[in-house]
Amino acid sequence: MMNAKPFCIGFNCALGATQMYPFLQRLAGLAHMNVHAYPNAGLPNAMGGYDESADNFAKNAKQFCIDGLINMIGGCCGTTPDYIEALWNAVKDVPRRELQAPSPKMMLSGMQEFIHGDHIPFINVGERCNISGSAKFKRLIKNDQYDAAIAVAKEQVENGAQILDINLDDGLIDGKKAMTRFIRMALSDPDIAKVPIMVDSSKFEVIEAGLQNCQGKCVVNSISLKGGEEEFIAHARKILVYGAAVVVMAFDEQGQAATVEDKVRICKRAYKILTETVDFPPQDIIFDVNILTIATGMSEHDNYAVNFIEASTIIRKECPGVHISGGLSNLSFGFRGLNDLREAMHCVFLYHAIAKGMDMGIVNAGLIPIYEDIPQPLRDLLDQVILNKSPNMDHVERVIKYAEEEKERLDELKASGGG
Repeated sequence: MMNAKPFCIGFNCALGATQMYPFLQRLAGLAHMNVHAYPNAGLPNAMGGYDESADNFAKNAKQFCIDGLINMIGGCCGTTPDYIEALWNAVKDVPRRELQAPSPKMMLSGMQEFIHGDHIPFINVGERCNISGSAKFKRLIKNDQYDAAIAVAKEQVENGAQILDINLDDGLIDGKKAMTRFIRMALSDPDIAKVPIMVDSSKFEVIEAGLQNCQGKCVVNSISLKGGEEEFIAHARKILVYGAAVVVMAFDEQGQAATVEDKVRICKRAYKILTETVDFPPQDIIFDVNILTIATGMSEHDNYAVNFIEASTIIRKECPGVHISGGLSNLSFGFRGLNDLREAMHCVFLYHAIAKGMDMGIVNAGLIPIYEDIPQPLRDLLDQVILNKSPNMDHVERVIKYAEEEKERLDELKASGGG
């Protein structure tokens, strides 16, 4: 709604001024534009009439003005010219509400508002409703088992996902149709509907289908400069019309950013375009600075985690108001099948990245362990792998060896019937 730059927002009708008060108080605390209230003349009686007198109506409604909640006031059901005259006499000398500056916080919503502030150091974006990231979810969607797929979404929310990522990209699936169907079904469940949705697709027509079926204020994942500035601006303007926040990939016409310099350069360029050309609110810009796979045995990959962390700090400083995100599963892609090791790697990465500016990420909600609970010496080894630094610079070889031994152990356990 904020993207439309409304002159005024407020409530009418309800069940009288006293019943309206707590909702108006909440709205006035969030809105930076004018706020209005047109309450009923109290509660309706059994015959559909209104028994509250004009003087009582004016007295109750005056409290909105005294408490600085409104800029405009009037009457709705049950009020007559006498009520409006009494109201005018009651409030004419009370100062109007002062307009407040727009909040610098990212405000999202499903059925409930989600306001990002200092009390939330990291936002968990649930990743399991993603065809490319979950074999189970992909199978359910392809087999038209949408009820079971919705259960996956609900489980993510129950496990702590504060935003729910939905990606249905697949060559054998009609993305627009699938996104529309899934979101409509998902948002019919109140437990899922309460959280903001992240509409995730590489096809903008699928993103737009998601935006047209989401309630509240959601997030688009993603756009980039890969197709050039003209396309980037067009997509950003359309997203702004829908009122969504946006994930911007560190990707331009030259390709995906891997170095610190390229990550910073692309994000600064995108930030300038979004804030100066599109007039996109900085707090609604989320940069995905590319979490890339590390510890692959190829030395050029070893510094990818460090590059992400260092770039995050610079981008947060040079692009005021933005957020930093990334898909965590990419980090440990070389260790597929070793879930405990992968989740431990993710935890250690987040421990360092959050301290340097990362404030949200696409994760498997509920499975990230606590940093201090990772046993030694594994935790020290993973610290070295993430930061690409150890006394003998042999940390990659050691973690690959650890992974091989862990795989052998799991294979033996499975062969013996214990796995």
